[in-house]
Amino acid sequence: MSFELPALPYAKNALEPYISEKTLDFHYGKHHQAYVNNLNNLIQGTKFETADLETIVKESDGGIFNNGAQVWNHTFYFMQFAADGCKEPKDELKKAIEAEFGSVESFKDAFSKAAATLFGSGWAWLVKDAAGKLSIVQTSNAANPMRDGLTPLMTCDVWEHAYYLDKQNARPKYIEDFWKVLDWKVVSERF
Repeated sequence: MSFELPALPYAKNALEPYISEKTLDFHYGKHHQAYVNNLNNLIQGTKFETADLETIVKESDGGIFNNGAQVWNHTFYFMQFAADGCKEPKDELKKAIEAEFGSVESFKDAFSKAAATLFGSGWAWLVKDAAGKLSIVQTSNAANPMRDGLTPLMTCDVWEHAYYLDKQNARPKYIEDFWKVLDWKVVSERF
């Protein structure tokens, strides 16, 4: 199996001014593409040569895991945005967020704090467990919560390449703008 960079569901300038076309050129077009290329090279001749991406994330290690997880994480990240998407969670997802965090605003505050305080490079995630309970988790580097039996619903990439061209070292400003392009319809469908 050969993996390909998935097409974005929006134009590269559609998320401006919150995420610039220049950032997407580098983050999606160069970083994400490099992970895809590296993964394709690394899986040749291994038991993962015909595996799907989720299997690679859950079962591999070393370079195959790092690149496979980064392909999965980045694809998941880029597919949750829209310039004119749904701006608030609705229906069952909203009820679950309110039940766990008290309100959508309280959830956003807690999630933003998790993204802002993650030391170094990594990801903040909204996940649900097998019982449907929501939680926020932080992972470093390429780590993915699926390895812990959790189902990812949304993520914020806090590797510097996700925001440095637009925001320099202002990670909190990037996180503030993240909410402006997040499409809650996508997150609800994942729930």
